[in-house]
Amino acid sequence: MRVEHCELPGVLLFVPTPHRDDRGFFTRTFDADVAAAAGLDPHSFVQDSQSRSERGVLRGLHGRSGDGEGKLVRCARGAVHDVIVDARPDSPTYGRHRAFRLDDESFACLYVPRGFLHGFQVLTEVADICYRIDRPHDPSEDLTVRFDDPDLGVAWPLPAAHVSPRDAAAGSWADLKS
Repeated sequence: MRVEHCELPGVLLFVPTPHRDDRGFFTRTFDADVAAAAGLDPHSFVQDSQSRSERGVLRGLHGRSGDGEGKLVRCARGAVHDVIVDARPDSPTYGRHRAFRLDDESFACLYVPRGFLHGFQVLTEVADICYRIDRPHDPSEDLTVRFDDPDLGVAWPLPAAHVSPRDAAAGSWADLKS
């Protein structure tokens, strides 16, 4: 498994080496030693979750107030256009975003540090996204910024076919900054 660093400080992409043969494949989706060597505490992750969505579904942009949350995100089935936004006010890349393709071919796993917003759009008929987070979820700390906020200018590959009422009513990037 190799680790790729991103231009947004603290963001890591873990890229495994799947072993394929006529039976299918085998791949490691997490390795505590590799995570530790990359500077993460592999024992800090306390909850695993999974979501399933259909093509065009757009979830996000979500974050947490307070201490935030670090998370590992991977696509176990299908493919998604995954977007992160640096919402750390003291960061040199504050307000910048980056997109990644996460899918069930490369099995890459994205580490999203505390202080980022995160969202994704499903590119295939169905996609399963797995999250491993480093703090128990507390709904009272949820933050949501509109996926189509013009100040952020995130380019989504498909029209937003399905957006939750919460995401549709989300505040702006300007609101979050103030």
